Formats: sequence, C-alpha cells, structure tokens
Amino acid sequence: ERRTAGEIVTIVARRSDSYHDVALHWAVLAMLLVLALLALWPGVAYALHALVADPWAGEPTPGALYTVALVLTAITFLVARLVLAWMPLRLALTPGSTEARRVHARALTLFRTGAEQRTRDSTGVLLYLSLDERRAEIIADDAIHSRVTAEVWGEAMAALVVAVRDGRPGDGMAAAVAQIGVILAAHFPPRADDTNELPDRLIIL
Repeated sequence: ERRTAGEIVTIVARRSDSYHDVALHWAVLAMLLVLALLALWPGVAYALHALVADPWAGEPTPGALYTVALVLTAITFLVARLVLAWMPLRLALTPGSTEARRVHARALTLFRTGAEQRTRDSTGVLLYLSLDERRAEIIADDAIHSRVTAEVWGEAMAALVVAVRDGRPGDGMAAAVAQIGVILAAHFPPRADDTNELPDRLIIL
C-alpha cells in the first residue's frame, strides 16, 4: 500500500459455509437408494420382517412390509446424517461448483460489510481465503473494477492457491498481497495526502 492509493483488506476463514444442506441431500439420497434396493429385492423386506414377526402368522401384510421399509429408511437417514457430521467427508461430497458459489457469496458479503465504498476514492480490495475449501476470492471496489479486469488478478490468485495447496497459506497471502499491490500501483499511485483508511492486519474468522 506504500506505492498505491488502493487499500487491501485480507480475511482468512476456516470455511465459508457449514454445508448442512449438502449433508441433508446425501441423507435423502441414501433413503431413496434403500427404497430402490427394496423394490429391486423385495425378499429382503420379507427376511427382515421374519426376524421380528411371529413365524406362525403367515405371509406379512403390505402394511407390515411398508413398516419395514419405513424403519430402514429412517435408520439410513439418521446414520447418513451422523456420518456426514464429519466435516471432511461433507466437504468431499460437496460439488466444486457449490463450494465456489458459497465461497464467492461469503467473500461478497464480507466485502460489502468491511470494504465496499469505505475509502475516499472507492479503491478498496478484499483478498479472501477459505481454508477448508482451498478457494480464494479477490473483490474490488467500483473504481478499481472499472479499470482492472478479473483476469488481471490471475497471478495473485495463482500464487495464493499454489501456496495453500502446499500447506503454506501465510506465504500465499503475502505473495498475493504483493501482486495486488503491484497491480494497484500501476492504476492508483499514492496521493500526496494519502491516509490509511482500512485495517492492515490479517482478519481471521
């Protein structure tokens, strides 16, 4: 920031979303799979019913078989929800496109809260890193966005993502900030009366 009028805000979050809806979707899918398997192999329902029914009662009624299916689907749902409470598995089963949308939405919310139009000339930039998703976002204020296209931030994003994948998120943030500073200096040189308008510290959520 010494070489530019731009202001860089850096935020690191453990993750951008809890993805509870993803766990719910997988649990419902597991229930439907159980029903599909029972339809394919109805003998399973008969066998399970025989384990608890009176052997002299004869053939199980449709209601009894529906009860077996209901119990199986309920148990499947509860087990799936319990297993998917483990966040690494939940993230592994989350589509990449969903992660990308959630990370972007969280970054945009944080930018609007802490950086958007908070500077005199609308020259704020947010660098946001979501660790569990291993995704990052760079969002700029209007004055910067009108002069710098999204592709220009590529080198900064590449430096950050490579370092994060190598287990060096701190080095990645520092490298990305340096690249952002170079880009801002080319378009927004420092003013004579330049002041520090946004926090310089790393914000950890």
